[in-house]
Order: sequence, then structure tokens, then C-alpha cells
Amino acid sequence: MIKFLLKGLIRDRSRSLFPILTVVAGVMLTVILYSWVKGTQTDLIRANANFNTGHIKIMSFAYSQESDQIPNDLAYTGVAKLLEELDNNLPEMNWTPRIRFGGLLDIPDQFGETRSQAPVAGLAVDLLSSQTPETEILNLREALVRGTLPAKRGEVLISEELSRKLGVKIGDTATLVSSTMYGSLSTYNFVISGTIRFGISAMDRGAMLTDISDIQRALDMDDTAGEIVGYFKDDIYRNKTASIIAEEFNSKNAGEDEFRPVMVTLRNQAGLAQTLDLSAYISAVLIGLFVIVMSIVLWNAGLMASLRRYGEIGVRLAIGENKGHIYRSMIAESLMIGFFGSALGTAIGVAISYYLQVHGIDISSMLKNASMMISDVMKAQVTPVSFFIGFVPGLLATLLGTSISGIGIYQRQTSQLAKELEA
Repeated sequence: MIKFLLKGLIRDRSRSLFPILTVVAGVMLTVILYSWVKGTQTDLIRANANFNTGHIKIMSFAYSQESDQIPNDLAYTGVAKLLEELDNNLPEMNWTPRIRFGGLLDIPDQFGETRSQAPVAGLAVDLLSSQTPETEILNLREALVRGTLPAKRGEVLISEELSRKLGVKIGDTATLVSSTMYGSLSTYNFVISGTIRFGISAMDRGAMLTDISDIQRALDMDDTAGEIVGYFKDDIYRNKTASIIAEEFNSKNAGEDEFRPVMVTLRNQAGLAQTLDLSAYISAVLIGLFVIVMSIVLWNAGLMASLRRYGEIGVRLAIGENKGHIYRSMIAESLMIGFFGSALGTAIGVAISYYLQVHGIDISSMLKNASMMISDVMKAQVTPVSFFIGFVPGLLATLLGTSISGIGIYQRQTSQLAKELEA
């Protein structure tokens, strides 16, 4: 029976071509839309985790209350001891200290006078330790445009955009003008060892990256860091696990001391909870609406097909074929159309999504003044859900359309068939 129906669909393209193309288009677009939204969410989490929040961040309580202002005068002291405790108690995570700072980068001429200067947003991390995870976390080897990574104290990386703005080259001296942890003016000389481009507009406009030991010396922050960030070793953020770790840590370190350490998860930083919830809600609504529209289109396609085959059904009834058999055969045909169309649409959608996952689309021209940590290249992400997010609705929509439109078979009166055929 199935073989007979399949041959009929192949030989009569008018019965199968348009419905299959409709299913293919709808399923393909659903898969691409889902994968694109999923990729955007993943990029947002990864960029914020790597450059700002970590999967988990530890700060002093006072610092955490004003963290957006980077109050280094409220930074946590006793970093070495805390890192040792974290490595012993939470070995499933990588921990690394960071200091964020702002200031003015001054470029002197040959006479020592100011040639050019610009404000910088600095990040001090562990660059010189042999065991540092920061090179991989920040993807520094891929981000390096010119020069080399810092190999000794006193060397610094600046963004390629900033280096062109200041007119500096590799090996030039740059002076950082900032304020110490205690509020006094500080000047410190660096040698520019290389330039970087992270592919994140918020970072690339005026980033300065140096080893944390240099900034601790320059800003009088010995054994002090603004924050200690932690990452799961498989580089996958798990909010439930992170929340449990943070709750246990904060419970253990509860008290009235404003400089006690507090732990905050990625989701509870930089407004990410609202951003992620909003993006998830919007994506669910968009995908839901798209699936509903696709189902309606396929349903209408089934209705039109049934109307076009009105005469064929009459002939089959006239020669004595059972109404139930005709109805079941139409259901079987719709399932075949839905299966082949959904499979082909899913294959094409996943293929296009994978291409966008590898290459992405450059949207840097839209992010020139963006302050959000989001990559300039938006990429899709193929997940297991991508393989059935469009397949199931595509299959069910054709089934639903034929099931409802096929009910008309039972409303045909045998006594009226001859008159209908004559007409």
C-alpha cells in the first residue's frame, strides 16, 4: 500500500511538489531562525564570561555594591591566600585574579613631551605565569594583530584601533596616568609589545592589557585584586551549579565586614539576568509564531489539495472504494509528504546554520558605539534541538491539514456521485 502511494506521489507531481516545497521552506527557515537565536545567546554569554563576569566572580562586598564604577579603593586584599583556598575547595574550576582600571595613556616624543594621548579601559590579568589560563580565556594568540604577547614585566598590549589613533608602533614607550588604590596620582611606564583585536567593539575602542603584577605595583595594590573570576574547566556555564557554589561560599563568609569576599554568578552580573530572560522570551515568541504560521500555511495547502482532488475522490467512491480507506490513504500520503519535506528542510536548514556557525555575519558597522559585550561577528549554533525544532511541526502540520480537509470525504453522498461526475 505504501509503495503504491509513494509511486503515485512521484508520478503525479501536482499532488506532491507544492506541498513538499512548502514544508521544506517552512522547516528550513524555522531551523535557521532557532540556530541563529541560540548562537547569539551563546556568544553573549561567552563574551561576557571571558572579558567581564567569568562564570563566577569574587569581590569584596563593598566593591560589589559599586562594581560598575570600578572602585579599586574597595578591592579585596589577601588574594594569594584566597586563591589557595579556592584551588583546594573548588578544584573543578579555574581561578584567576584581575584588576580593572582606567586612566590616560600618554605617548611621549623624542624629547619626552606629550605627542599623543587617549583614555584607556585597562584590564590587568596574569600573563606571565606558566600556568595562567588567561591566554586561552581571552584568546590572545588569535587576537594578536602585531608584535608579540608580553614576555616580561613592563610590557603591555593595546588595541589595534587605539594604536592607530595614537600613532604608535611596537617597541614605543607609553606612560599610564592613573590613580592608586589610595587615591594618589600614579604614573608608570610601559613598553608596547603588541596590538590586539578581540572582535568586540566595546573592548577594541580603547583596551589596554597588561600583567597584573605591573598594575599592582603601579597602583599600590600589593596582594590585592578587584575581582577573582572562576571558570568551569570544560568552559560551559551551568547556572544551577554556579548558583549552588555561590550560595555555599556566601553562607560560609557571611558577616558584617564590608570587605568580606562575596561570590556572584554570571547571570547576576551586568544586567545579564534580564537580558538573557528577555532574549529567551523573544526567541520563544518568534519561533512559536513562525511555527504557527508555517502550520497554517501547510494546513491551507492540504485544504487546497483536497479541493483540487474533489473529482478524483468522487470517482474512487463511485467505483466502490470505502470512505475510510480513502481517508486513511490521504493521511498516509500527507505523512509521506511531511516526512520527506521535513527531512529535506531540516537538512538544508542545518547545513546553512552550520555555515553561519563557522563563518558568521560581520555586524561591526552596527556596533561602533555599543557598550554591550557582544561579538562583532554573529554566528549561529547547531544544537540537537535544531534537528527536530522544524521537523516535528512540519510533519504534524501536513497531517493536521489533511485530517481536517479529509473529513469532507464522509460528507459525500453516494446518491449524488453520478450527478457530480456529470457536472
